[in-house]
Amino acid sequence: MNSIKNIFQTKDQNLLSIYFTCGFPKLNDTTRVIEGLTSAGVDFIEVGLPYSDPLADGPTIQESSQKALENGINLDIVFEQLMTIKETNKTPLVLMGYLNQLLKYGEDKFCQKVVDCGIDTLILPDLPMVEYENHYKALFDKYGINNVFLITPHTTEERIKKIDSYTESFIYMVASSSITGAKGEISQQQIDYFKRIKSMNLQSKLIIGFGISDRQTFSTACQYANGAIIGSAFINALADNGINHINSFIAQIRS
Repeated sequence: MNSIKNIFQTKDQNLLSIYFTCGFPKLNDTTRVIEGLTSAGVDFIEVGLPYSDPLADGPTIQESSQKALENGINLDIVFEQLMTIKETNKTPLVLMGYLNQLLKYGEDKFCQKVVDCGIDTLILPDLPMVEYENHYKALFDKYGINNVFLITPHTTEERIKKIDSYTESFIYMVASSSITGAKGEISQQQIDYFKRIKSMNLQSKLIIGFGISDRQTFSTACQYANGAIIGSAFINALADNGINHINSFIAQIRS
């Protein structure tokens, strides 16, 4: 059974996920960050694959990707790092990357590595729906991998319903039609969007991301979805305060 689904069976409100970039701040910090987030009690972790052209990411995550690449990170090292904690890690991991990374690595090789690391949920923001329907759904089904689709304020109702029918884990609800990064308070326009999606009574769980950065924005997002993902704010905290302060960062969100 999908490990994310296991979470939703026991808890379906106020779920906190944290995004981080593999190989940042230092090359071998990947497992330490996962261990720190697990110790802090996050519900699941979004593991970011550093990429040279991350179109969906804002400056903070772009810079962390660039730093990780300068540190020498690559997909082989990422998979090796994730393998070392496969047996001890108890927090579900969701892998977030880009379609070109999968293509360059080799589709079957990539999927097999993902499964070998004990991961069954994948986010590829630039994967076109038509490509998913024509090819990748069958590929992912072959390996038991679940694809997470993103929706935005401009996603049509027809497309949302199609995404809902394909979803086996959760729908990633982008809080605004922009790149990642802290945006301050959640606007009334965003709340109207949240309400509209919630009123559709979709069968899938909803997790809000992009612009969620502190206790207030996390709490607001959780009023309209099952939980939220924090990325850029956590990357900034890692850069400023280091891994030893992960607990205090999470405690501020949870308080």
